[in-house]
Amino acid sequence: FKHYPNKEGYFGKYGGSFVSPELQKAMDEITNAYFTICKSRKFIDELRRIRREFQGRPTPITHLERLSNQIGTGVQLYAKREDLNHTGAHKLNHCMGEGLLAKFMGKKKLIAETGAGQHGVATATVCALMNMECIVYMGKLDIERQHINVEKMRMLGAEVRAVTAGSMTLTEAVDAAIDDWSRNSVSTG
Repeated sequence: FKHYPNKEGYFGKYGGSFVSPELQKAMDEITNAYFTICKSRKFIDELRRIRREFQGRPTPITHLERLSNQIGTGVQLYAKREDLNHTGAHKLNHCMGEGLLAKFMGKKKLIAETGAGQHGVATATVCALMNMECIVYMGKLDIERQHINVEKMRMLGAEVRAVTAGSMTLTEAVDAAIDDWSRNSVSTG
């Protein structure tokens, strides 16, 4: 972050950060808030406390003894058990940090997009913990396929909005979430 991206949106000779002028102000607000909060002892302590007491981190590293033996040749395999996080996936790791950042910025609502539903469940969990409004965009077909995760989001208090444009899957859900955020970035993280 010290040097990249530059003012033209490049990472060295490569592109990477191109945001419409309408969203650049909101992106700058997030960047500035992040650089303030990431150095804050209060933020770091709170995130560590939540990860330890609520999220279940650090998750264990498990020796895969039978698979190691099956492969032979002295190889020993280990797995980092991110599935043991509260909500059952690694998605909660970044959602928790983003939720705390949004709260620090005074946001009252988070929006998310999801395909299989894990990102939506993680965002809804953060919002329930932090007493924030939650809207999750999900393609209509994905809602039908991932009914269990949709119910989890709703139980956590999220509003799940079905996207019926295009293929009615993740691509359109992302578009809908970005459109919502671009219109409501003052109050929404």
